[in-house]
Amino acid sequence: MRSAAVITATLIFAAPALAQEMPTRKAGLWEMKMMSEGGGMPPQTMKQCIDAATDKAMQSQFGGGAQGTCSKQDVKKSGTTTTIDSVCTVGGATTTSHIVVNGSFDSGYTMKIASTTGGGRAPGETRMTIEAKHLGACQAGQKPGDIVMANASMTAVLINGNPYANDYCYVFRFKGDRIAEGTEYADTAHAMQLASAPTTT
Repeated sequence: MRSAAVITATLIFAAPALAQEMPTRKAGLWEMKMMSEGGGMPPQTMKQCIDAATDKAMQSQFGGGAQGTCSKQDVKKSGTTTTIDSVCTVGGATTTSHIVVNGSFDSGYTMKIASTTGGGRAPGETRMTIEAKHLGACQAGQKPGDIVMANASMTAVLINGNPYANDYCYVFRFKGDRIAEGTEYADTAHAMQLASAPTTT
């Protein structure tokens, strides 16, 4: 899934710089809208139910395994704005990032990430904006650590040369700070039809 892959990779590479600098967010339900510039990828929206412990665990899970891999990590704070310039290496890929975070971790903030990655499986440039908003208390039945993410779309070119497009929905169930179960929903009949179609010349 191209859109989710780009978003996930960007967050993972930025995480070592962010993990040590971001304050704990206010407990409750947060909505995060992630928009990637260029490439025609639609915005992705997710909701997170957190408390202080799970918010810290999420930051640690993203950046914990990669901490200590940043050769540069310059942080400047001015009022409600934090600017981070970093060079970090994760999984053989080196990413240079410029991150600007503006707003309040009690009510809402905007994070702009500009990164260039060399090496690894996803080299190139990424520009992303994350808009986060505190919605209030978590909904009935939600527990801290629960994440709800909207559907996503995938576009690609198959090995037979045919274009591929499909919609996906991923459902994850957490136990503590670990994923206990994951389920992918997609139109598999449509995928098989495209994969078995005659080769495009």
